[in-house]
Amino acid sequence: QVQLVESGGELVQAGGSLRLSCAASGRTFSAYYMGWFRQAPEKEREFVAVINRSGDWTAYADSVKGRFTISRDNAKNTLYLQMNSLKPEDTAVYYCAASRSWGQQKSNYDYWGQGTQVTVSS
Repeated sequence: QVQLVESGGELVQAGGSLRLSCAASGRTFSAYYMGWFRQAPEKEREFVAVINRSGDWTAYADSVKGRFTISRDNAKNTLYLQMNSLKPEDTAVYYCAASRSWGQQKSNYDYWGQGTQVTVSS
């Protein structure tokens, strides 16, 4: 199993930046594709970004492309999400997740963190 713990969420003003972290423990972190998802109140959990095992291939939801950057440090067993130019519509609980395959579907992912709250004020 892989245990995932997110951190870094907080209240920020629109236009600001945040960096989320996801610390992994358990099985080999570098063996997993990693993704970020988010869930706003009364909405479905949605894909945000995914990164391959070596960290040299990424993909993003259209809503965050050009503003968010996913990265990973396999030596530190940590996944990151750098979020710039934040908008009120980015307000959500952000989750990191681990998968044995590449994909943007929630069903691809085997392990999930507990989430961290990001609130963007206007």
